[in-house]
Amino acid sequence: MILYTAAYYPDPKSGWYSASVLDFPGVLSQGKNLEHARRMLGDALRDMTEWYLEDGLALPKPQPGISDPEAAVLEPIELVIRARPGVKAR
Repeated sequence: MILYTAAYYPDPKSGWYSASVLDFPGVLSQGKNLEHARRMLGDALRDMTEWYLEDGLALPKPQPGISDPEAAVLEPIELVIRARPGVKAR
């Protein structure tokens, strides 16, 4: 398990939330409310992690204490990596 920091930014006009993982560049999403934004950001984090690993890139290191004063909500977001069995040769 790796803990990164998620940040959520509400749009007062629409009620939607923008979301990002502050210490994993490129992990961005949005949702129609905070709970939806959390789910969508989790999906974005998993997708970006898979892309990094498939390309042989090192995952960014978590930066404890990272912050953004403009975020309405800052909270940990957990990344759990599970191994998948390989494809068997015929």
